[in-house]
Amino acid sequence: MTTQIIEAKKGNITEQMEYIAKKECVTPGFLREKVASGRVVILKNNRREDVIPTGVGEGLTVKINANIGTSMERSDLQTELDKVRIIELTGADVLMDLSTGNDIDSTRKAILAATKLPIGTVPMYQAGKEAFDDFQDVGKLSKDKLFADIEKQCRDGVDFITVHCGVTKFVVEQLERQGRVTDIVSRGGSMLACRIKATGEENPLYEYYDELLEIAREYDCTLSLGDGLRPGCGNDAGDRAQVAETMILGELVKRARDFGVQAMVEGPGHVPLNKIPAMMETIKVLTDYAPLYVLGPLVTDIAPGYDHITSAIGGTLAAYHGADFLCYVTPAEHLGLPDVKQVREGIIASKISAHAADIARGNKAAIERDRLMSEARKNLDWEAQRRYALDKCVFEGVNVGEPCTMCGKYCSMKIFNEYFAG
Repeated sequence: MTTQIIEAKKGNITEQMEYIAKKECVTPGFLREKVASGRVVILKNNRREDVIPTGVGEGLTVKINANIGTSMERSDLQTELDKVRIIELTGADVLMDLSTGNDIDSTRKAILAATKLPIGTVPMYQAGKEAFDDFQDVGKLSKDKLFADIEKQCRDGVDFITVHCGVTKFVVEQLERQGRVTDIVSRGGSMLACRIKATGEENPLYEYYDELLEIAREYDCTLSLGDGLRPGCGNDAGDRAQVAETMILGELVKRARDFGVQAMVEGPGHVPLNKIPAMMETIKVLTDYAPLYVLGPLVTDIAPGYDHITSAIGGTLAAYHGADFLCYVTPAEHLGLPDVKQVREGIIASKISAHAADIARGNKAAIERDRLMSEARKNLDWEAQRRYALDKCVFEGVNVGEPCTMCGKYCSMKIFNEYFAG
């Protein structure tokens, strides 16, 4: 079974490369070279025919991901499908299903069927939850069960999976020796660290990495090498445990590329503003400039309810200094699961961050869009202003009750009046 990176190394330009090159205003040859080197990944499972191929990495625009998913406290599929609709209309590039609630398989399949956006998952969430359901102990999760869930999700059509392969026995030892304010905040990282401590065994995602690569190559599912030891507060940013894991991820990036598997790397997290430039450069160098996917980073820890703003500040600087993919943060971060309104607010904040970085990085299309908006303002051309605005719905009249001619009830006007009435 071939993959995008295998074809690129052969010198072939795939249909997906042609599509992305046109969308990104780059040449197909440029994109092929970036995919061949591993500095760009194309998010598209070969089992999903109707997915929108999306390129992430060097020389392309900064992409936005939005997270959704059920939990044991709130497991309503229709709510998650409403979020999918909002995500599409608000303009995120990708979404992740992080469900841990009832019937995870059915939820994932319904979300895959509801959108053409690339979809990511964290198979460890399902495997860990099911181990806890069966044994009340994540430490009893078997390697076979974990890998079966990984293959099942890839077979369903998931375009990329977060796998915390770098949470090894050595890395956990480094964490224990140094200590942290917030220990491990990654759910997947915590589950794997618990399994390591309970069994004394190595992380199966690292020990059996070649088997993971075989699954990913069969479906051309991109590996998003998760940062299980990402800092959960500014005080922990850049410590030994984080750097030790990043060094291992660099090794795993090379192995994936050699095996014909696309791989990107995940980054923090919570990082003070002054540390962001050096941290982005360090991660990029250690991972041979693999596409970098960051959560935030959040630049302060004292803004609950406003973390979409703290992450937009950090995300802009991170993207300017090399991050390629921003995971949105909603106002509900650190408080609970986001509702539909908060999902929308998180996406808009993240899109502002990504566009600002694209301008600073010299992206011609981003710069031209700002210029055209300025001309429209000078000419009092409201229709043109709406066309170039990140949030087009804000131009839909002045009365909250008026229907949006562009997207019906799922806009900033009617959303307050209908969806959240009462």
